[in-house]
Amino acid sequence: MSTGLDTALRLVRAQATLVKRFDASLGGLHGVSLADFTLLLRLSQAPGDRMRRVDLAEALGLTASGVTRGLVPLERIGLVRRDADARDARVAYAALTGTGRERLAEMLVTAEHVAEEVFAEPTWTKEETAQLAGLLGRLGGPGLGRREATRS
Repeated sequence: MSTGLDTALRLVRAQATLVKRFDASLGGLHGVSLADFTLLLRLSQAPGDRMRRVDLAEALGLTASGVTRGLVPLERIGLVRRDADARDARVAYAALTGTGRERLAEMLVTAEHVAEEVFAEPTWTKEETAQLAGLLGRLGGPGLGRREATRS
């Protein structure tokens, strides 16, 4: 097996493990998945806490229909709402509600705790974690946007 394939398969396995950990904590405490949390986080980073659905899909690396499917349950529980564009009826926005902002703040605390457990010293040094973040960025994993990263 090539080194590249071995590395890719290890990355896929690590990603699956991380998703399970985040899903367990976020689901158990807040009733949302990591995918839901990521969607809400991206909305919170947008001007006015809203994005065109097509732009949200691109930011998350999903299809427009995938984002729509992800938004439906979040709309149902009042964390996001659908806004129409006043000038173009074909354009739809996803917007974070006040409740969504409050709940996201609670979810962020949980997600931070999970991340701190995963990347805790002595297993991971801060330098190793930063190096890994940089390497993943080269693969297309942008991480937190500047607005969010500057809050920590």
